[in-house]
Amino acid sequence: MLFGLDGVEIGLIIVFLTLFAGIMTGFPVAFAIAGAGAISFAIIAALDSAGLLIHQAIDTSSDAYRALLADGVIRESISVFRYPDLPRVEEALFPGGWEQALERNLSFIVNRMNERVIAGQSIETLLAVLMFVMMGITLERSRIAEELLTTMARVFGPLPGGLAVSIVIVGAFLAASTGIVGATVVTMGLLALPTMLRNNYSPELATGVIAASGTLGQIIPPSIVIVLLGTLVGDLYATGQETRAQLAGCSDALTYLGQPAVLSVGTLFQAALLPGLFLAFLYGAYAFVFALIRPANAPPVQFEAEGGEPVTRGEALTWFLAAPGALILAIILGFTSGSIGSQSISVSDYAENSGNSVLRTNVSERCQAAMIELHGQELWDESVAARAAMAASGDSGAAVTLTEEEHNAAVEAALANAPAIGSGVATVFGLLALVLILARGVSPSASPLPLIVGGLGVVAAFLADILFLSPLSGPAATFLILAIPMAVTLYGAKTAMGLLARNDLLRVVFPPLVLIVAVLGSILGGITNPTPAAALGAAGAIMLAAYRKLKEEDGKSQIIIWASFALVIMILFGVNFDLRITREVVPFEDWVAYLIAQAAYHFAFFGMLFACWVLWKSNILGPVVRETAKVTSMVFTILIGSQLLNLVLISFGGEHYIQQYLRAFDNEWVVFLVVMVILFILGFVLDFLEIIYIVIPIVGPVLYGGTLDPAWVTIMIAINLQTSFLTPPFGFALFYLRGVAPPSVSTGQIYRGVIPFVAIQVAALLLLWLFPSVVTIVPDLLAN
Repeated sequence: MLFGLDGVEIGLIIVFLTLFAGIMTGFPVAFAIAGAGAISFAIIAALDSAGLLIHQAIDTSSDAYRALLADGVIRESISVFRYPDLPRVEEALFPGGWEQALERNLSFIVNRMNERVIAGQSIETLLAVLMFVMMGITLERSRIAEELLTTMARVFGPLPGGLAVSIVIVGAFLAASTGIVGATVVTMGLLALPTMLRNNYSPELATGVIAASGTLGQIIPPSIVIVLLGTLVGDLYATGQETRAQLAGCSDALTYLGQPAVLSVGTLFQAALLPGLFLAFLYGAYAFVFALIRPANAPPVQFEAEGGEPVTRGEALTWFLAAPGALILAIILGFTSGSIGSQSISVSDYAENSGNSVLRTNVSERCQAAMIELHGQELWDESVAARAAMAASGDSGAAVTLTEEEHNAAVEAALANAPAIGSGVATVFGLLALVLILARGVSPSASPLPLIVGGLGVVAAFLADILFLSPLSGPAATFLILAIPMAVTLYGAKTAMGLLARNDLLRVVFPPLVLIVAVLGSILGGITNPTPAAALGAAGAIMLAAYRKLKEEDGKSQIIIWASFALVIMILFGVNFDLRITREVVPFEDWVAYLIAQAAYHFAFFGMLFACWVLWKSNILGPVVRETAKVTSMVFTILIGSQLLNLVLISFGGEHYIQQYLRAFDNEWVVFLVVMVILFILGFVLDFLEIIYIVIPIVGPVLYGGTLDPAWVTIMIAINLQTSFLTPPFGFALFYLRGVAPPSVSTGQIYRGVIPFVAIQVAALLLLWLFPSVVTIVPDLLAN
């Protein structure tokens, strides 16, 4: 053996040294990864052909190996790490020669590309990356981010550390719209750093808060990091749990777990929401406390007063805090009490046999012991009793047909338990009521009559839903009953929107906030998956940028407004009516709804084309499309190159060797800590794309093959990488900021500035370790 090392170990060293050297050459990372794969394979093949790489494999024909199998040890769990005393045999790294390994790799790479890049299940989710990138770049190039930063600075500047707090808020906004760390850090470094230095802010605090806020794009959804992780960890979780079930002696993961091993991108978005907002809160709290302790280094800044009429403290507390808080609290209480919720009822003509067991019980003794250890003796006994009762009665556990009386009784029970107010009515009219309340706070001296009329429309809508609508009401009846309250409410909302436009904060914050809420709400609420939501975000960003450009030039911005309303109308009619006109019998009201939806669709499409033409004429759309194509091409090229590198590891057993090493630890928490430390160190030299596509597929089957919650594991990985990108002296965010910082700011000041935020990141990781429910509570609530 060369240097006394196993041939697989030398192969791993060659691959990682080649990869590191390729990245350090300065070549584009996407091509350096693919080149490292090809070069390392050639080096390993040459050494193997020369007989210098010898692999010490377990002798599967030995008596000791057969004895382990006879004792019930699963073949996959036997490794040189767990059983180092087993007899070994020496074999070449490529038993069939490098030619056979190369031929196998070529076929693998074709299948991998077809599965993960061209036509696999993950390709639809990967398309969301393109849309989210376009959404963020459009908001950045149209100067919406700059205007947002200026407005926030005007609002929070008079507070101690107010500029730093405004940076955190804008960073969270940009994170939720771009998800690209480099773009956010560079944008805020160019826009905010000179202003903070001119106003005597400490260079350490200024650079630290900009670098830290820029990395929020790693975790706050819709984060590209989470989208890319989601395309991988779903398969890794399923694979890991299948292996776990087989090691436990069960046939598959469904039998062992009692439920499918599924993890989606939407679930990861839900899990990332609270940790991301929590980190942003900690950043802002640190800046505020820093200003209180050292006021000279973070002084209040008084900017030019914003337009709009003055509002007294009492009016501000009433209309901006008390009234909106009471409205939101009432709606939340309605949902929790059951008075607000989905009014749709669906009673099947069939019912599952109540004696059907919860767990499968026809398993081996080894699997039975493992399932009892996982689920508990009580649940296993209940499942066994249910299975015995079914066998005694001759039932097969299949669905049974309901009689007409049973079906009618089920319908009456569902009607009796239906919420008084539908969730759609509560959401739509609740948002309109919130607009009316905020408008009153913006201009207390204006005539309140239109706002009062709009408020009466909201009350009328809730009363109409309680008194006249039921789950059996058809879409036409629902539309006609709510049409008058909606018209009255919109009359007040039109006046309210005019009043809101007088306030600079609401005028600047409200449009991108609505866009972000629409994108995230559709994903978190389970309405759609990330790809259509990302398309909605990209289209919304284009229309928002065009509207802003037309307003600057006094153009026909009303076209964009009406196109947005047409989009809302199309969605409302699509949700409330059955628009499938290919049915044998189509009611008249569905035909009318179909024609209205078609008209709304074509007008919204025209508005989208008009917005694109405005941005093209303003020389905004071209750079946006080119930058989007550049970033997206980089992502997919890195994906292809990383697959090639992974296949090189697989060809000589390197991936399997690493997984065997990790499985040799009896405590999965030790495995988790080892992987987290490795990822943290690799984050110094590799970007998140390389880590996701090179490292995660290697360690993922082991990391996601235990009892740890997969969503929690993924969020911890994302925050860990975020911490690594901030840590001196190699953090990527520090290099981005150094590139745009003025010469008066030294590299040492940047490093000292980020150290407190690195400590905050580490504290957040510890808190999530101690309280994992912070990650899992949102997915659990939305799942219910």
